[in-house]
Amino acid sequence: MESLYPVAILIDELKNEDMKLRLNSIRRLSTIAVALGVERTRNELIPFLNESIDDEDEVLIALADELGNFVEYVGGPHHATALLQPLELLSTVEETLVRDKAVESLRKVARQLSREHLLEHVLPLTKRLAQGEWFTSRISACALVSVAYEAVPDPTRADIRALFAQLCRDDTPMVRRAASAHLSTLAAAMREAGEMEELRQEVLPLFSSLSTDEQDSVRLMGVENCAAMGKLLSEQDNGAVVLPIIRAVAQDKSWRVRYVVAEHICELLPHVGPEVTRDEMLPAFLGMMHDAEAEVRTAAAFKVAAFSGLLTPGLAESHVLPCVREVCNDKSQHVRAALASVVMSLAPVLGKPVTIEKLLPLFLQLLKDEFPEVRLNLISTLHALNTVIGVDLLAQSLLPAIAELAEDRQWRVRLAIIDYIPLLASQLGACFFDEKLSVMCLGWLQDCVHTIRETAILNLQKLGQLFGVEWAQNNLLPHVLAPHNHANYLYRLTALYAATCFASIIRPEAVVSTILPLVLQMAADPVPNVRFNAAKALKQLQPLLDPAVVQQQLKPCLQQLVKDADKDVRYFAGQGL
Repeated sequence: MESLYPVAILIDELKNEDMKLRLNSIRRLSTIAVALGVERTRNELIPFLNESIDDEDEVLIALADELGNFVEYVGGPHHATALLQPLELLSTVEETLVRDKAVESLRKVARQLSREHLLEHVLPLTKRLAQGEWFTSRISACALVSVAYEAVPDPTRADIRALFAQLCRDDTPMVRRAASAHLSTLAAAMREAGEMEELRQEVLPLFSSLSTDEQDSVRLMGVENCAAMGKLLSEQDNGAVVLPIIRAVAQDKSWRVRYVVAEHICELLPHVGPEVTRDEMLPAFLGMMHDAEAEVRTAAAFKVAAFSGLLTPGLAESHVLPCVREVCNDKSQHVRAALASVVMSLAPVLGKPVTIEKLLPLFLQLLKDEFPEVRLNLISTLHALNTVIGVDLLAQSLLPAIAELAEDRQWRVRLAIIDYIPLLASQLGACFFDEKLSVMCLGWLQDCVHTIRETAILNLQKLGQLFGVEWAQNNLLPHVLAPHNHANYLYRLTALYAATCFASIIRPEAVVSTILPLVLQMAADPVPNVRFNAAKALKQLQPLLDPAVVQQQLKPCLQQLVKDADKDVRYFAGQGL
């Protein structure tokens, strides 16, 4: 009775009404299996699990996931077939997430089986699923068809191909969609096996049929297959089979299919050749940029730079750039935001003269867009523009826009500008910063949003490291410490945070003469929040100070704070001591 204890406990826990307890039990299966040993795991635990596949979806997902990593606990690959039965049952349930996880684990286990076991166990399992009465099992079968293909003998491969063809012609659209999703995987396995003629004769007709299916959910899988199949086929086969499908889906009546084409357009181009790209794919792409559905235009806008990179600069300038100009005024803010995230990557494609003359005005226009995400996306791509037109022209063109964005009503836009300042300053130099940017950067220390103030201090710390100790002490330190007497305690906290940040980048004597007195003064602040932050600051300053200074100034202050009326102040003072 004692030897059955782990399984008995598991049985009780899996029958418990508390779903969390059942879930935790499943996640401890490997521990239980180790305790049982491989033989009892096969003979007791796995049969019990076969009878337990009637639970909440979350528990079944966890079970399917655990079983995929269970080969070592049943005795290694030679005994791994013991895992197939529970996984087969899980791959037939109604919940998609459970099936997907079960199929993933089945594939994982199958890859560790011998050829004999694949033939004896996995192939019959796949056939049972493919001939299942309920469509869920047939969906799972689609993902397993290619698993054993390379390992089985030639006559059996013909059976597998016939089985897959049957799934491709299934009455249920969801099964055909699953078959289409795994068609390129089977095609790759056939090519690996040297069966190009069978691929042309049997798989390509299925590919064409699925790509023109009456259901758009099936057709859109054909778009991804075009990219995958294009890599497997010769240029002649691509021209005869893949290209007509690309033409059809690019003009598909369903916006969902056109959306997927826009997403994968750059993966399709290498398989059609430069002439077809220029004569057919370029007009199709421009059509998607003007599509009636905003979702399609958004997907196409994201691909503007990547698509243009596959064209000659002349084509990009004469055809794509005018389209980009129109999209800058698109009525959908999501389309403009998508364009803003990639438009600057056009600069290397178009070259410096065209960028200055035609692209820069569009950039400045988008910087003033009313939608914050457009401005944010654009700011994040400034480096791409800088590499083409140079920092001087960039500063001259952008400075007014940056100054305006520094006061943007959306704090995330202000934050994005702060993050960009060190890069701009490093290329412009200290003199330019002092003249043009310093007032703006110091102004952020008075921002009403805490995150902005905090990031502004870190930004100034980076600039201090960039331009050197002397510059930081003379040009920044007096300004960042100035708010320590502010009437609002939040701004006094900003000065305190700045003091600890700058202590690590200035000379030790400046820490003793400037920063330490300020922190000691703030340790007596009337607001407890300031006092306990002062205690934290003293702890951070300690490694930077001479031991004598610590004993004479820092320690007495902490000893005073440890007697404070506020418990938080006492706690952090104690930490400092």
